[in-house]
Order: sequence, then C-alpha cells, then structure tokens
Amino acid sequence: MNAKTETGSGAFDRLLLILAVAMIIGGITAYYYFPELPSLVRALIVLLSTVAGLATAMVSAQGKQLWHFIVGSRIEVRKMVWPNRQETMQTTVAVIVFVVIMGVFFWMLDMFLLWATRLLTGQGG
Repeated sequence: MNAKTETGSGAFDRLLLILAVAMIIGGITAYYYFPELPSLVRALIVLLSTVAGLATAMVSAQGKQLWHFIVGSRIEVRKMVWPNRQETMQTTVAVIVFVVIMGVFFWMLDMFLLWATRLLTGQGG
C-alpha cells in the first residue's frame, strides 16, 4: 500500500482535472442552453471549451504523465519495422482464404447439427 500522503500539489492536480471536466461539460451545456445562437457559434463554444479543458488537464501531473507516454509511444512506433506491400497482400490473402474455409466448415457443421436435431426430434423427413 502506498504510504504517500496527499500533498498540496496532489490536491491542486485534482482541482485542475475537476476544472477541466467542468469546462468541457460547461461547453456542452452551453450548446443546448443557448438554442437561439447559430449552430456554428454553439459548435465553436463546445470546441473552445474542449480545447481549454484539455489544456487545463495537460497541466496537471496526470496530464504530464500522459504526454510523456504519448511521446514515448511515438518513439517506439518509429522503431517498428512495417511490412512492405507484398507481405501485406500475402497476409491479407491468407486471412481471406482462412475465413472462407472456416465459414464453409461452420456452415457444414450447422447443417449437420440441424439434420441431427431434426432426426432426433422426429421432424426430419
């Protein structure tokens, strides 16, 4: 169990996240609260409140951790070796063939079970 006590920065981060959620909810609420405004203006209010909420959330410790995770993920994606066109086509064809084979297999299994059920229940001819 973590023995770390709640510090002032932890409470401040929590306050920032609550403020961010309130901004986003406020923008959505304003969209429906002011139906007399043009749709474009209401959509801009929602967009701006969402951007402001996300910016506020990214200032918190959790937001900074998320940003470091995103940066690290991008670095790892750059290290990946992506298949070329030929490998992609071969894999796609293999998957399609397998799906067709399995589809026919399960269709035949379903027909057999239907025949067996009708035979056992006396409904078969």
